[in-house]
Amino acid sequence: MRIVALSLSLALVGGSVFTASAQEAPAPDLPPNAKAGQCFARVLLPAKFETTTEKVVLSEASARVEVTPPKYEWADQKVVVKEATEKIEVVPATYEWVEEKVVVKPASFKLVEVPAAYDTVEEKIEIRPARKVWKNGRGPVERVDDATGEIMCLVEEPAEFETVKKRVIKTPATTQKVEIPAVTKVVKKRVVKTAATTKKVAIPAEHKTVRVQKLVTPAAEKKIEIPAKTDTVTRRKQISEPKLEWREILCETNIRPDTIQALQRALKGKGYDPGPIDGVVGAQTLTAVSNYQKKQGLPTGGLTLATLSSLGVNVNQ
Repeated sequence: MRIVALSLSLALVGGSVFTASAQEAPAPDLPPNAKAGQCFARVLLPAKFETTTEKVVLSEASARVEVTPPKYEWADQKVVVKEATEKIEVVPATYEWVEEKVVVKPASFKLVEVPAAYDTVEEKIEIRPARKVWKNGRGPVERVDDATGEIMCLVEEPAEFETVKKRVIKTPATTQKVEIPAVTKVVKKRVVKTAATTKKVAIPAEHKTVRVQKLVTPAAEKKIEIPAKTDTVTRRKQISEPKLEWREILCETNIRPDTIQALQRALKGKGYDPGPIDGVVGAQTLTAVSNYQKKQGLPTGGLTLATLSSLGVNVNQ
């Protein structure tokens, strides 16, 4: 009676349980090549996923302009303040003063930097595509007998998105050319108004030294490249859907109380509480088996031989 109760408990976990018979040929949707005494259950193989990474641009590459101002130096410049003349001894010459404009600092220009303007924009990227998954459903009839199958519903889950911000150039950096006018100075000089009419005496020119500014190096600009900023986004993509497959499970021919006790001890050693170590598959033991299968990515829905092998339990001992 204990073995029969175990077979029924396994059927409740996995749905349909099939025991092969030597006199009956398997139906097209049942496991092929089954041997007498073997038990099978349709178990759920979990979906498979792969993780990919993608590089996204947070701010685009840009450039910054640096302006070097012009350089000047002071220098002495000799200018004529009185031209050479001639003097007549008999009738002396007459003179008058005139004004003359000289350049003290030549005209130049300077470059003024106009910095770039930026905007922050948001971009939505997909981190998981839309998918369809099977979930347990409910119907008007929950369960009539052990042959009634479970109800499954196909549910569409929408895609998931993530919003990232990035900095883009609104207007690039530029420079403006500003003209600086020349600096001049007015000097007075004495010139001949009327020359002498008799003996001519030469009068040398008179000079004056004036300090003026001369341009040494003109203004210049330097363009500095600013690289783009990027970030890595991780996406998880489903590559296979969950599916049901026939797998061999424990049945009346290969189950013993000491095998169940070994299973319960293995579950407890892995941190899954199976309840008392009594060799009986109860609700707590089945719950521990299901939790272990989900955690390890094993097919769920029955006490499969793969689950026992993963726990290190040998059914042939």
